[in-house]
Amino acid sequence: MLKKYGYFHFGIPVLDTKARVISAIELEQFQDCFIQWIKSAEVSSLGEIIAINGKTVRRSFDKRSKQAAIHMVSAFAAENRVVLGQIKTSDKSNEITEVPDLPSKLDIKGAVVTIDAMGCQKAIAANIIKKEADYVLALKGNQGRLHTAIKDFFDIGREEKFKGSAISITKKRIKGMVE
Repeated sequence: MLKKYGYFHFGIPVLDTKARVISAIELEQFQDCFIQWIKSAEVSSLGEIIAINGKTVRRSFDKRSKQAAIHMVSAFAAENRVVLGQIKTSDKSNEITEVPDLPSKLDIKGAVVTIDAMGCQKAIAANIIKKEADYVLALKGNQGRLHTAIKDFFDIGREEKFKGSAISITKKRIKGMVE
């Protein structure tokens, strides 16, 4: 496969050589370069859905060397079908510490950012708003009062055979509900 890119006098590098070269790359510098490259190639994110989610890289753990699995947080532009940026976390529980930082590194103006319930945090919403984007954050019991208020809203609507309407929840009301 590499031969099409030029003549390799001593043959194509073996897997160990490729692994040494890749492992010598500084991850943070590569991440910054990757994000800049994506920004230069990306089509406008205006109105685009950007899904931010954490995943464990399959088979990235090594029991013999006691290397834990790799966890990544990625921002995926659905319409462009491209990963806009990724951050490696030290473990799955630290995913929440990396998610607030990712939107601040991306051009998400005018986009709709979606994040699972782990990302339903004030700092994350604030960073998305600063970047002039909208968001849809999944809500579970991790936000007790807000979860209860919204559940009650829908329960009452169901009891009254709610047919649908525009829902307006002000920032002031949300601030009072979010713990």
